[in-house]
Amino acid sequence: MIREFTGRHMLFIMLGMFGTIIAVNLIMARFAVSTFGGTVVDNSYVASQDYNRWLAEAREQEALGWSFELRLTPDRFVDVAASPRDGALIATAQHPLGRAPDQHLRFEKTADGRWRSTEALAPGRWLLRIELQSMGKRARYVRQVPA
Repeated sequence: MIREFTGRHMLFIMLGMFGTIIAVNLIMARFAVSTFGGTVVDNSYVASQDYNRWLAEAREQEALGWSFELRLTPDRFVDVAASPRDGALIATAQHPLGRAPDQHLRFEKTADGRWRSTEALAPGRWLLRIELQSMGKRARYVRQVPA
């Protein structure tokens, strides 16, 4: 026996469909807000004005021919081997999602000419922004440190 399709049936179908859509949207919005800690740049138009300068600086850095190697020791100290070996090394560790405050790292030279951070990195994933200065020149590097 076939039952008659009524307005009540249509109401339940519409409420179920829109209820599902709204529930999924609320869940996705909550995940989006809770997992994204900030913006990449505050103003993309202003950042775009510096793009060509950034490319020129990258070409100048490549022309220096400097090498750079970073590793994280088991006790979470940052170990850097760079050429040239003289100069200064400055680094800032940033949490990729902005959930932890920036950590400014200081380095000491080791006997083999490498740099080692004076304090260990906190557990978690970090983005290291490193600047190497030597002979009046500078090179900037960005490296990810896994958790």
